[in-house]
Amino acid sequence: MAKIVHIALKVDDLERASDFYEKVFDFVPTETSRVRDHTSRHLTDGTIDLALIQYDREESAESLAAGSGPCIHHFGIEVEDINRYTEELSKFGCEVISDPGVIPLKFRAPGGIVAEIVPQARYKKADKP
Repeated sequence: MAKIVHIALKVDDLERASDFYEKVFDFVPTETSRVRDHTSRHLTDGTIDLALIQYDREESAESLAAGSGPCIHHFGIEVEDINRYTEELSKFGCEVISDPGVIPLKFRAPGGIVAEIVPQARYKKADKP
């Protein structure tokens, strides 16, 4: 069964946003990495992965997919078979936003919302202290 496991927020100050979620809500950082044209910091509450994304510049299709400025950028749905779900997206006329071959696969769902499909266990979960 597919399930929502991830939500990404586009932020204008990665350190300040991270500090807020860690100190106010006790989210635990699991990974910070450089990906294409942005830095992603992943935090977890033990169940869901919260990614804070700071783009270098708002120029790429991906950075502007959900709009300019800070916003909810996308959410991630964990699936057992990426290829099967990619075919289903196609049947519904979903626009694929990701470059060919890039996983997770970002798409624009009916209604215009940006989402992504990810393989199982993509996002790390940490036990909260």
